[in-house]
Amino acid sequence: MLTTELFQKIKQIEIRTNKLVNDSFAGEYHSVFKGRGMEFDEVRPYFAGDDIRAIDWNVTARTGTPYVKRYVEERELTVMLAVDASGSGNFGSVNRFKRELAAELTAVLSFAATNNNDKVGLMIFTDQVELLIPPRKGRNHVLRMVRELLAFEPKGTGTDLKLALDTLNRVLKRRSILFLISDFISDAESYSKTLAITNRRHDLIAMDLSDPLEINIPDVGLLALEDAESGEIAWVDTSQPRWRNEFQNRRVKRDAVKEQIFLNSRVDRVPITTAKDYADSLTLFFKSRARRLRH
Repeated sequence: MLTTELFQKIKQIEIRTNKLVNDSFAGEYHSVFKGRGMEFDEVRPYFAGDDIRAIDWNVTARTGTPYVKRYVEERELTVMLAVDASGSGNFGSVNRFKRELAAELTAVLSFAATNNNDKVGLMIFTDQVELLIPPRKGRNHVLRMVRELLAFEPKGTGTDLKLALDTLNRVLKRRSILFLISDFISDAESYSKTLAITNRRHDLIAMDLSDPLEINIPDVGLLALEDAESGEIAWVDTSQPRWRNEFQNRRVKRDAVKEQIFLNSRVDRVPITTAKDYADSLTLFFKSRARRLRH
């Protein structure tokens, strides 16, 4: 049901992300994500300086005048956004929940694709595939995806990244651009092989969401920590420096393993935090990839 509050949220996201796309990402998206190649457009008369390899000899023989084939970039792409809706997404200690951040990222990437006449689709997953919206074109389609993300109530609370990637490999019949939006709070070894396989078939980009409180917990005394995915609650004494250091070290080690798996799989990772403007992270990613493509 589209409540007034939900409508306002969607409208705010549309306005904010539209401005961002038009001001910053319109040209960068086009230059970074190329079409599938070149397709034939038409034949035209030969002009001095044209590449003789482009001459259409059949038309030339038929008309008695040299003609060349003209090709244009086959621009249309398929973009798929796979969004993790597990319980850990309902957390955010700074500006917004990770789930809301995921919705904004979905909007800005989808509008960028739509502005380039590309098809966009959405998968929402937890420890099961919750919703699959096939790729289509148009702004109304993008707004529907944003609405689904904000209003959707998932059945699962856990995370199964391997299942999500396996499903996309099965349903997408042609090479696509895949944005995997998740906090990757999962055993990295469980999805490492599938990550590499998916990136060979498609262009896979990992949007890695985080919140500062997941890395550093301040001294607030006795604190109840709940695992949003399992529901388990543990009481900890955050006044103990040893506990805080161990908590941070565990997170650092887990992130190091995850980062190595991304590197081994040659998957671009875009770190995004609730504490900062995601536009900076996206801009850095686009510029970095554009430099790689030029070299």
